[in-house]
Amino acid sequence: MDVKKSKVKQRKVNSKPIIGGLAICLLAVVTWYVSANAGGKSVKRNNMLFGTVKQGDLQVEIEGYGALRSDKQVLITSLTRATVQEIVLKPGALVTADSIIVQLANPELQQQVDNEIQELSQRNANLRQLKLNQQREILNESASYAEMEASYETAKVRLEAQTGLVKSGIVSALDYKESFVHEAQLKKRLHIHKQRTAALKLVNQEAINIQLEQIKQQQGQLDIAQNRHNRLTVKAGFDGVLQRLSIELGQSLAAGQEVALIGSVQELIALVKVPQSKAQQIFIGQQAIVDTRRDKIVGIVSRIDPVVVDNTVEIEIALPAQLPASARPQLSVDATIITDTLTNITYMERPVNARENSSTSLFLLDDSNDYAMRTPIKFGKEAGRYIEIIEGGKVNDTFIVSDLSLIKNIELTIENF
Repeated sequence: MDVKKSKVKQRKVNSKPIIGGLAICLLAVVTWYVSANAGGKSVKRNNMLFGTVKQGDLQVEIEGYGALRSDKQVLITSLTRATVQEIVLKPGALVTADSIIVQLANPELQQQVDNEIQELSQRNANLRQLKLNQQREILNESASYAEMEASYETAKVRLEAQTGLVKSGIVSALDYKESFVHEAQLKKRLHIHKQRTAALKLVNQEAINIQLEQIKQQQGQLDIAQNRHNRLTVKAGFDGVLQRLSIELGQSLAAGQEVALIGSVQELIALVKVPQSKAQQIFIGQQAIVDTRRDKIVGIVSRIDPVVVDNTVEIEIALPAQLPASARPQLSVDATIITDTLTNITYMERPVNARENSSTSLFLLDDSNDYAMRTPIKFGKEAGRYIEIIEGGKVNDTFIVSDLSLIKNIELTIENF
């Protein structure tokens, strides 16, 4: 028996409602995305930093940090080998020129001084002995000269007497000639003796001069030894402050080894570091303000170190002679160097991550201060906390200067809570 199969008809599904639903969902997603990026983002006012555009003169400043240093410093070293016997003053102490800092010891120096003193005494004694001997020689020569002079006077008188008697025949011609020759010889010997005595005095004086020169040399050696010994008592040398003491009690020092560093108190300079990228704007003679955190001191840039260290350049600032009490050596300070003055410009507080001569976008508040619109802005020169505005802002405009780089919205709502 044949069974007759009936053909089942398949119902056709209407796809139009499904497509319409998908389109509605897609439109909703797009609308949400656009609204999320175009507006609807809110931020709390208390969490934001705001900057208002101003107009006027602005000083271009470069900030740095560093410390005060003594303009006059003296490094004291050990003159000879020595041992630290006593430490009298410690770092930070105010000193005068005669202040004793350290007492060193070296027995060899004391022995050398004693030897030089003995040698000098011996040379002085030799000089006295030399003078006594010379006086004796001069006395002997004077006595001999006196005897010879007396003999000459006698011979002279005899010759004068015989001159009249020889004509009368009382005195023979032979006796007269003998008296004449004898008188002439005595006269010549007397002249030679006088020359010898004068030469002897010159020789004696030269011998004294030689001895005096030896005594002078010996005195110089004694002074050197005494000075080396005196240097064992280490003194400051000038008024200032003991900045560094490089020794310990009982330490053995070699010749030339550092003992202490003395620095002036009033004659100070500031050594500050500035970024390498801004150092080319600094020139000698520019004004700088050094902040000790209690006082502000006006100085002048006096030196620019040509060497770059860790992307910084060291600047030396000369300070006035009269300084406030807060200025002390080694004090950490901040410094502001005024490199230029911008006249009648538009500027505002520098936003986070803003750089000079760059372009970015900031959120500009509307008149109600409840909404902010992203606005392109172009910056010019940077001046410390402030930066010049070339395009995108006018006087009294208020921008959000906080870092909002992660927010992609075009508009923001400012909430007051």
